[in-house]
Amino acid sequence: MMKISGFSFVRNGLKLYYPVVESILSVLPIVDEFVVAVGRGDPEDTTRDAIAAIESDKVRIIDTVWDEKLFEKGIINSVQTDIAKDACSGDWLLYLQADEVVHETYLPVIQQRCQELLGRHEVEGLLFRYTHFWGDYEHYHVSHGWYPHEIRIIRNRPDIHSWQSAQSFRRFDFYQGPRQPKGHHKLKVAAVDAEIYHYGWVRPPHLMTSKSRALTTLHRGVAWRDRVPAEEERPFDYGPLDRLAVFTGAHPKVMAGMIGRMDWRDRLQYSGSPDPRRVPHKHERAKYRFLTFLERRILRGRQIGGFHNYVLLRGV
Repeated sequence: MMKISGFSFVRNGLKLYYPVVESILSVLPIVDEFVVAVGRGDPEDTTRDAIAAIESDKVRIIDTVWDEKLFEKGIINSVQTDIAKDACSGDWLLYLQADEVVHETYLPVIQQRCQELLGRHEVEGLLFRYTHFWGDYEHYHVSHGWYPHEIRIIRNRPDIHSWQSAQSFRRFDFYQGPRQPKGHHKLKVAAVDAEIYHYGWVRPPHLMTSKSRALTTLHRGVAWRDRVPAEEERPFDYGPLDRLAVFTGAHPKVMAGMIGRMDWRDRLQYSGSPDPRRVPHKHERAKYRFLTFLERRILRGRQIGGFHNYVLLRGV
């Protein structure tokens, strides 16, 4: 009988307003287990308690301590992802980051696709569509520079590892750890008619600043963090939201509580011009706006350039 394992990693998740509990709950109905590597966070963070309180014997926590020597180029993210991955026992492994949620309507589709491709061993992973929300729960990116697809299910194979900052996965001929990957290859994947809802840029502006600072620290190291005092950073400016697409669909049911608690609308800008005193966001820059126009209006959604960390198998 086919078995699907879910896995993830997190640290200071609730402190930074990650929907990590909602993420886990969103796929529990179709996984046989969900393994999450929970890094020891700040004293005031209650992420581990919240995950432990999930009423399911499918959820298994691995307690970890993050090595600050790996706070560069997001390497620590890959290390933590692999810790959870290596503890999984399923045929297929469904990976969600702590800000990613699956809508309940996609669960049978995902399950059926996994069963359908179980014996097709040339398929090393499954490719999902993405919706990237921004600022609130009503606006999302359809913009050049935001990845439209990514791998979120992989085979349970020891040669498949988390890649770079844990956005994706690759297959390795020889693996000496995330600092020294040898002979790495893009995975051969099949598409699944399902979507990941990415809420990584939806949180109160002051917490968005804290989250951005935490992410920058993971990529630039603790020396950068110590040089830039947190108290000098301003609340995050999402910019005018009318430059984004309006979401008219339904959010996953597990997100109802977080959506109902949203209390920062009065701190958002819904129209007008961006603040000229700050660095423009990528989607506000003329180059990306032009590329987005070409992709949406001329090329019917086909992306110009862009990096694809996979080989999409046709006709599978």
